[in-house]
Amino acid sequence: MSIFSYSEWDGTQDLFDLDQDELMDELARNLMYDGDMAYSLWKMQRHGMRDSQGRRLPGLQDLIQRLRQRRQGQLEKYNLSSVMDEIRKKLEDVLKTEREGIQKRLEEARQKTAEGRQETEGLDSEMQEKLLKQLEDMAAQNLEKLDNLPSDIGGQIKELTDYDFMDAEAQQKFQELIEMLKQHAMQSYSQELTQRIKDMDPESLAAMRHLIEAINQMLEQRMRGEEPDFEKFMEQFGDFFGPEPPQSLDELIERLQKQMAQAQSLLDSMSPKDRQALDDLLRSMLDEATQYELAKLSANLETLYPSDRLRQRYHFTGEESISYTEALKLMEMLQQMDNLDSQLRESQFSHSLDDIDEDAVREFLGDEAAEDLERLRNITRALEEAGYIQRKGSGYELTPRGIRKIGQKALKDVFSQLKKDHLGLHSTNRRGIGTELIDETKQYEFGDPFNLNLQKTIMNSIMREQTLPVKLTPDDFEVFQSEEMTRSATVLMLDLSLSMPMRGNFQAAKQMAIALDGLIRTQYPRDTLHIIGFSSYARMMKKEDLPYLGWDEFDPYTNIQQGFQLARKLLSKERCSNKQILLVSDGEPTAHIEQGQIYFQYPPSLRTIQLTMREVKYCTKQDIVINTFMLGESQYLNAFVTQMARLNKGRVFFTSADTLGEYILVDYMSNKRKHLE
Repeated sequence: MSIFSYSEWDGTQDLFDLDQDELMDELARNLMYDGDMAYSLWKMQRHGMRDSQGRRLPGLQDLIQRLRQRRQGQLEKYNLSSVMDEIRKKLEDVLKTEREGIQKRLEEARQKTAEGRQETEGLDSEMQEKLLKQLEDMAAQNLEKLDNLPSDIGGQIKELTDYDFMDAEAQQKFQELIEMLKQHAMQSYSQELTQRIKDMDPESLAAMRHLIEAINQMLEQRMRGEEPDFEKFMEQFGDFFGPEPPQSLDELIERLQKQMAQAQSLLDSMSPKDRQALDDLLRSMLDEATQYELAKLSANLETLYPSDRLRQRYHFTGEESISYTEALKLMEMLQQMDNLDSQLRESQFSHSLDDIDEDAVREFLGDEAAEDLERLRNITRALEEAGYIQRKGSGYELTPRGIRKIGQKALKDVFSQLKKDHLGLHSTNRRGIGTELIDETKQYEFGDPFNLNLQKTIMNSIMREQTLPVKLTPDDFEVFQSEEMTRSATVLMLDLSLSMPMRGNFQAAKQMAIALDGLIRTQYPRDTLHIIGFSSYARMMKKEDLPYLGWDEFDPYTNIQQGFQLARKLLSKERCSNKQILLVSDGEPTAHIEQGQIYFQYPPSLRTIQLTMREVKYCTKQDIVINTFMLGESQYLNAFVTQMARLNKGRVFFTSADTLGEYILVDYMSNKRKHLE
């Protein structure tokens, strides 16, 4: 028993339908113009597509655009100057607390002295005055020091390091500020290591320094071509890395590089003044030995694995404040976005989506985008499962079914007015003994093919004599009628010269050729079709290669003469009375071959026209009809096709690249024009 679940419409049900036939139609459109399977599939993934309901599957370009908008939103949200503002505010709070504490102590001491109170027994009023004087002198000295602090934050913190605080709360706040700055200084090299250390006391800093020394030793061993003992390193320092320690030296190096690049990107994205102030301040938080090891670590990593590609400078324009730790996390997120952006862009050139991090897509663009990515990946799988494409080496090719699908749009008009021939399948207006059965029936006559319609035959017997069992007589027999058919041998000559794509005609010509091939394959399988492509030279082409057909780049000439020669040779081997050449071009002949030498000229030379017309005469003598599909009009072209049609008695179809459903038929046999659809 099937169980169905229904829910209220909320928009999430409007999903793109990955229909196999629609995918094939989109692939066919791309192949029509590009002629390259890999490139056509890539275009579908890059640009996306719409289904029959108008729903759109976003392509890689859409995902890239959405990712960049998300990144730009972060840049327009935050103000990196606030990183220094946070430190500045904490320092101002320390100074304010110290000043208020000094003032409070003075007021309390003066009040006690005035009231004659003594904190310690045995002290007389003179001693109290002396102690008050000492306190006032100390307060004056401290206030003078506070008033004369340097203007920059780094200088102020350096002076306050040796300052004797009079207020315990101010001293505590200053120590917390120093601890925070030490954390920031170490975070510039490794955030995960500093997270394992709660207090940045001398003992903890010494342990960190020993860890960095050990990493430097391994890096120097690798630079010498030696293999470091990473397992021994982890036995000694594994506790620094938490629940997800690196599994190899390469993984550790990658982590360190990314985190150092994030800190450097943060500095690079700040204003020059804030950048210098923060850099100097963080460096001042570490002792010389630790600074030395960190500098060596940075140099060793850069020597082994340059990290310029990881460092980016971002232009922040927002107003929202952000702390140093939050800014580092933001840099990590922007770095991951940049990496995903690179994956999406590189996939457009590698024609593969396998290297795109789906988890990153889901994190930054949402579940729907991750599902869209999966649909893009499934395009080739869906086409392959439908039997339209198949693997060939590292790429894909069309299957016979795919080729038939592309050629469904037929050009039956080409086969009108053809002479009757035996065993073909081209309809005439007479009923006869051909091979194609139709729905109409007739009473059997001697000599008719015995294609019996059993249902009508039995009904004739029942209508004649309503008894059982049914008894048949020859008069009851009713047979299917058949159409008298013709058979044709065709050579399709397709112009591949540069003018075809330049004038926007190549795709229309290719569509016509594929439609004709599809028509013959599906409805006239006994007919013969040969394909000749021509520009400066003419050559035979396989019908299976039509979907991949492209123009001849940098070749503007049309050698129709050689095309006719090759077509005559092919048709001379065919045993049928209906032989024709279909010429698809947008230009007059501008090349010919004479005595093995090729000649080019535009406008066409008289000799080129003469030799081409000589081939037309040869075709006419061999009863080969030349039907011409012209994708353009010009003085030379019109004169050429007019003369050719008069010699051959064939027809000329003037059409355009915009629509092949409508074209102007110039029928020189009837000397009049009419519109066909």
